[in-house]
Amino acid sequence: MCILKIKIRYFVCYDKKRKHDDLNKYDDHQIFLRALPKIIQRVDCFKVLYSPKEFRNELLHAIYRACDHIVLVTLYLDDDQGGKEIIDALLQVERLRPQIKIRILVDWHRARRGRIGGVSKKYTNIDWYVDIVKQYPYSDIAIHGIPININEALGVVHFKGFIIDDQVLYSGANLSNEYLHVHTKYRYDRYHVIRNQKLSDIMLNYIDKELLSSKVTNNLGYGDSLKKLSKSRNNIRLLRRNLRRACYCYQGNATFHELSITPLVGLGKNSDLNKTIYHLIYSAQNKVVLCTPYFNMPTVLIRALVFLLRRGIKIEIIVGDKIANDFYVPEHHPFTLISVLPYLYELNLRYFLKKLQKYVDNKQLLVRMWREGNNGYHVKGIWVDDEWQLITGNNLNPRSVRFDLENALLVHDPCKFLFHQQYKELNMIRMHTNHVMHYTSLQHISDYPTRVGQLLYRIHKVRFDRLINHIL
Repeated sequence: MCILKIKIRYFVCYDKKRKHDDLNKYDDHQIFLRALPKIIQRVDCFKVLYSPKEFRNELLHAIYRACDHIVLVTLYLDDDQGGKEIIDALLQVERLRPQIKIRILVDWHRARRGRIGGVSKKYTNIDWYVDIVKQYPYSDIAIHGIPININEALGVVHFKGFIIDDQVLYSGANLSNEYLHVHTKYRYDRYHVIRNQKLSDIMLNYIDKELLSSKVTNNLGYGDSLKKLSKSRNNIRLLRRNLRRACYCYQGNATFHELSITPLVGLGKNSDLNKTIYHLIYSAQNKVVLCTPYFNMPTVLIRALVFLLRRGIKIEIIVGDKIANDFYVPEHHPFTLISVLPYLYELNLRYFLKKLQKYVDNKQLLVRMWREGNNGYHVKGIWVDDEWQLITGNNLNPRSVRFDLENALLVHDPCKFLFHQQYKELNMIRMHTNHVMHYTSLQHISDYPTRVGQLLYRIHKVRFDRLINHIL
């Protein structure tokens, strides 16, 4: 709330000299994108899926067909029906093809707890991993936990990708009931199936070299996670330092005039991924579409959007309604500090629109809010001029910029080969959205439940909302 006010107030009022300097830099953004190494992508090997059930079926089928290796990297693999389906499929494939190499990578901290705002469980995901090893002692399936910081609030493994032979199934989704739409409730995300041997090799090489080789990477199935992190502080610092410097190592083989993919990875505000997001947005000539589940944008992104609006470029933002937020807790449920987050994000959006209402009125700025029943919204991505699209699990917030290990795939499609799939995907995302015509259509703090309003006033009074916006 407070921190977003400062951002908007500054960037709406920046002087003419700053605007002139940014215009002079416009060509630099195009030059940066041209210089990125790109790998060739065949059109018939790029497929977009449009629902979590499609993704679940495609992932299971890819696992059953695998012959050489299966590497699943996700924030968490939950002890529920969806997670167990994945494990059962992996065990079955291992029995049929014993030579196959199967590895799962999850965040160490996230494996030790349940979902924030959910029912507290004494039996954690790590306990489940240990029981899997006890039940199948001859299985070689390894579940690795990786801590990239001492505390979860200071960084998690938000790297995404399911690499199965020469395929990469890329999604921001994790492996649980809601993300895989096992029951009635689901969390909506983006889903891509890309067959590309070089892309698969690039991602595998990074995982082996930078993540699995670390001294703090533990095989959670053997209870190594129970070791105290305090004994590994130096090794965690070393891993974090290495990840700040590390990148995908490869040579491009595509020209600027053909369908290509640039894989990106990074940790910290100066990472290659963050630099690319910055240049990608500033390179826009006609329009930008941006999706994020939480409206809590970093300074550089606010600056970019205001600059583009002043240049006359159309911007569409698709964000989740507070009820579609994974931190949302209904009024009749136990209320905690974390329950205030969806309301704080909505207040951020309200203030953003209040300062830029004139662009909403002239239809240059279009904001949509996604809501469908009590289901969740977890869509992330950027589309620029029907030529570029960023496929990522990055939430485009301060936390992702500074603390988390993030990755993405930048797709360059100058000939519009993927236009119809892209057009359908965006229309599917827009299907359950409402167009926000005026900032007053969003609730004010005085309209919130009493307990929520009281808590928001308290954290704002001590400026705790600044900290929340930076780390959550």
